[in-house]
Amino acid sequence: MGDAKIDIKIGDIQFSGEGNQDWVAEQLDKILSKAEDLVKIAPPPTTTDPLDGNSNNTGSDTTIAGKTLPSFLGEKSATRVQVKKFLATAVWLNEKGKSRIKTNDVAKALKDSNQSRLGNAADCLNQNVSKGYCEKDGSEFFVTDEGRDSL
Repeated sequence: MGDAKIDIKIGDIQFSGEGNQDWVAEQLDKILSKAEDLVKIAPPPTTTDPLDGNSNNTGSDTTIAGKTLPSFLGEKSATRVQVKKFLATAVWLNEKGKSRIKTNDVAKALKDSNQSRLGNAADCLNQNVSKGYCEKDGSEFFVTDEGRDSL
């Protein structure tokens, strides 16, 4: 039996190890250096308890997070109309774990997924806000239930 033990969970990935103190410390350093990447590939489960008021995911379709952005946009017929494309991308980001989103996050997600860019992301947000599909929160925003349902 070792003289040190580690149990760590990042997202859905869990690691347990036991051994001498130097080995355990080395493993912890490796895990912490990759923590951000681990969360991206296996994000923590989202909380959907409506009573806690702190849910970071307002949606009910947990399969969205497992889809690529291009496939999700295609499913929602949100590849041509920019306002709808913006909204669908925001919903996808929300399902990936972002409770508050910036317009730059939407633009970056589209670019990273090799999708055509939006002409004016800020205007797309404003149009979605005027329809009640998004709600501004300082320099960020979130998608409302009405916005999610509209897709």
